[in-house]
Amino acid sequence: MGKKLRSGFTTGSCAAAASKAAAWMLLTGEEKKSVRIFTPSGRAFDAEILDIQRYKDSVKCAVRKDGGDDPDVTTGALIYAGVRLSDSGGITIDGGEGVGRVTRPGLDQPVGEAAINTVPRAMIKQELEDAADANAYHGGFDVVISVPGGEAIAEKTFNPRLGIEGGISIIGTSGIVEPMSEQAILDTIRVELRQKKAEGCSIAFVSPGNYGLDFMREEYGMDLDRSVKCSNFIGLTVDMVRELGFGGMLLTGHAGKLVKVAGGIMNTHSREADCRMELIASAAAREGAPSELIRSILGSLTTEEAFAKLRETDPELAERTAAGLMNGIISSLRRRAGGELDIECIMYTKENGLIAASAGAGEMIKANRENWNG
Repeated sequence: MGKKLRSGFTTGSCAAAASKAAAWMLLTGEEKKSVRIFTPSGRAFDAEILDIQRYKDSVKCAVRKDGGDDPDVTTGALIYAGVRLSDSGGITIDGGEGVGRVTRPGLDQPVGEAAINTVPRAMIKQELEDAADANAYHGGFDVVISVPGGEAIAEKTFNPRLGIEGGISIIGTSGIVEPMSEQAILDTIRVELRQKKAEGCSIAFVSPGNYGLDFMREEYGMDLDRSVKCSNFIGLTVDMVRELGFGGMLLTGHAGKLVKVAGGIMNTHSREADCRMELIASAAAREGAPSELIRSILGSLTTEEAFAKLRETDPELAERTAAGLMNGIISSLRRRAGGELDIECIMYTKENGLIAASAGAGEMIKANRENWNG
């Protein structure tokens, strides 16, 4: 049995812990080297407090982000909270250096606000209220969360695509980072789709990866900011598109992934299923491919190789086979959508570019071209 992966704590947990420590030091006058908070999941977080800076009416300190065994680009970053006493009686929370600011609608926070999400804001507020109650303090607090180097870190995240500029987001719903979390990917897909809907898009333009997005840009002039990357989660993305109320969806992808969808496989990761050659071979057989070619396809290592063999043998057969696979893809996608979405699809290979498109794909592209660059 493999080693159990270690979980970590979110940037939101770090910000809340640093805020708590700063508030206690401000109210008691005593230095605090560690604090304990409880995350929304109920798990305790014992945080070491670093780089303590104490002033007459404010305190600033940091907690180092530890994402556990998750490949989290924010691991190692210092999450600072600067807390100042206020006469307002309320609590204000803003972002400083290295914390992004929202510039596009559809995200957790409104345009113009610091990218400190709802749950971390609630965690910070709770810790400050507890500190005030424990020390009989009836005033307010002004809090600024900052992350030195956060702007550079953000370039390795989805933030630039989402319209969050100037730094990272302070996030987390449970307070815990689960290693290699598929849920984090799904959450990002949903956020991007929700954002496109808020911007007025009625069609969701989706691709499993960067190659598909590049193909749409190069072949059809698509603005990449109008598209969403769904990784291997094609079926769950269809579900989200339907739930969010889009009128339709255009899926563009490499044959290596989309061929699987023709067989009803909605998670295209290789660990889930792989019957690409069997699906291509059966589609070719339906179009009259000779048995020797079918055996050769079944022995192929990649879809690129399989389609190359088809083209070398009979270019028209290759076209009919790809069209048959596309029919299967569209049937699977529309069945998943329960007939509630207008779904079209484009399939390509790196070597030959476009190899198949559903009947309405061209019309969907034409009808929405203006929106891509609007």
